Amino acid sequence: MPIPVEQLPWLHSKPFICQWQISPEQIDHYNHVNNVAYVSQLERTAWAHSNALGLSIEQYQELDRGMAISRHEIDYLAAALLGDTLACATWIISCDNKLKLARHFQFIRLSDGLTMLKARTEFVCIALSSGRPKRMPKIFTDTYIGAMLLDDGESI
Repeated sequence: MPIPVEQLPWLHSKPFICQWQISPEQIDHYNHVNNVAYVSQLERTAWAHSNALGLSIEQYQELDRGMAISRHEIDYLAAALLGDTLACATWIISCDNKLKLARHFQFIRLSDGLTMLKARTEFVCIALSSGRPKRMPKIFTDTYIGAMLLDDGESI
């Protein structure tokens, strides 16, 4: 029986969580989830969180701004297999109110509560039209700083 997501051993309090059911196309020649699938799920989880905070791709396009990944640090701790369901959590851990934002991620297998992956991703705000760094619009900073973790792990 799966462990309820609120009882999982999260790195921080108040995670944003989505679930990922592992499908055949995500399995590689070693019979476990390919690392590219994990990177794709990091992106999907970040987008789902931004959408839940009220920021959409349409707003990004209208503002000619986007948050582009500048760095990933990923610790693969265990291999996910076909049929596994992972709870994928993210937290905004920093936002400089200018260009940069960082997130933590943690993926936990629901069947046994094992942490499969921990990651940190850094983003930089860019103009979508040019790809060049541009200051975050106020709606980005207000939204992301409002959702950011404090030192004690609580959101603002």
